[in-house]
Amino acid sequence: MTIHRVVVTGLGAVTPIGNTVPDMWQAMLEGKSGAGPITQFDASKFKTQFACEVKNFDPSSFLDRKEARKMDRFAQMALASAIEAVGQAKLDWATEDKDRIGVVIGSGMGGLKSFEIGSTDFVKGDGRPFYSPFFIPNTITNMGAGHISLYFGLKGPSFNISTACSSGSHAISAAFDLIRMGKSDVILAGGADSDVTVSGIGGFNAMHALSTRNDDPEHASRPYSKSRDGFVLGEGAATIVLESYEHALQRGATIIAELVGAATNSDAYHMTAPDPSGTGAAKVMRLAIEDAGIEPKDIDYINAHGTSTPLGDVAELKAIQDTFQAHAYELNISATKSMTGHLIGATGVVEAIACVLALQNGIVPPTINHDEADKDENIDYNLNFTFNKPQRREMHYALTNTFGFGGHNASLVFKKWE
Repeated sequence: MTIHRVVVTGLGAVTPIGNTVPDMWQAMLEGKSGAGPITQFDASKFKTQFACEVKNFDPSSFLDRKEARKMDRFAQMALASAIEAVGQAKLDWATEDKDRIGVVIGSGMGGLKSFEIGSTDFVKGDGRPFYSPFFIPNTITNMGAGHISLYFGLKGPSFNISTACSSGSHAISAAFDLIRMGKSDVILAGGADSDVTVSGIGGFNAMHALSTRNDDPEHASRPYSKSRDGFVLGEGAATIVLESYEHALQRGATIIAELVGAATNSDAYHMTAPDPSGTGAAKVMRLAIEDAGIEPKDIDYINAHGTSTPLGDVAELKAIQDTFQAHAYELNISATKSMTGHLIGATGVVEAIACVLALQNGIVPPTINHDEADKDENIDYNLNFTFNKPQRREMHYALTNTFGFGGHNASLVFKKWE
């Protein structure tokens, strides 16, 4: 079997710090936070009253209003990010074989808002079993991929992956395999979620997973700081156009980066908590690096999962130290969730894009909001966490991690295009 190289030719994103990739990247370099008081519903009854919401998102700019009403917000954002990515990739639909182009989108929770609206309308009603005919299509997690496939008329593989916070990275990994095995020429790989809802905030609050820093939302997501008290929930979508090197070369595409390694595994430890030993996280990084055909010493930058939770940050950093040993002190680490918040299904793709842009531009986005070093013996503050300001450096390989409830782990390795 011929193993095909896989390259990146398009990027798209809708995030709390920018509704396009250039805007998001500029905000990252400026260290801007997307957190603020929740505007989508009255959150005054909850312990957490803030989130990283997408601002000024208007689906009518690319969809007929009637069609937009048939889609949940998460699917609208997924489609918007795909349109941007396809535009950058300059795919010519008149000459492409659409049977060889597919869509793989990760979504942890799908149309949560649509589910809430439909169920609430029934409970508040007169008891008649009335639901909108769009209730099911709007709530199921696969409709991010479905709407993108429908919009562009793509007839290759089209499916959803749902592995909680690692859904987007799993989607990229699956797309990577489809292309390098020769089953597809191009895949739009992405992630999308819009969980800043009553049940989203309420459910995560009940788990004591969210920060409750209501008096200072912009500084609430603070990975690796002693005072961190949970993650900040966000929403958004992102898409990467992946294609075989041969296909990109044939059509004269501009290549942005190369995806060279991917790996997934499971902690098999706990429903929501990471394995404190970091064993699964360390193993998945090693597998991704091995898949890329390189050594740990070749990695220059890690975009960490870095959610700002007391347990998660420590487990991942222990895994990084175990995996990279002495080289851990030579590479840059940053947690861009400090700016975007945790975008659940979209987070892995947004962070993959951050890796691609870091390689392309020779600059590492920062981990913001750091004020006081943690005293945990498993965190060595001699590591370079890229605190508070971006750092310029020459990079050839970048790795990104995502870890999801259920023990789902994923790591991706990107190479600078030279």
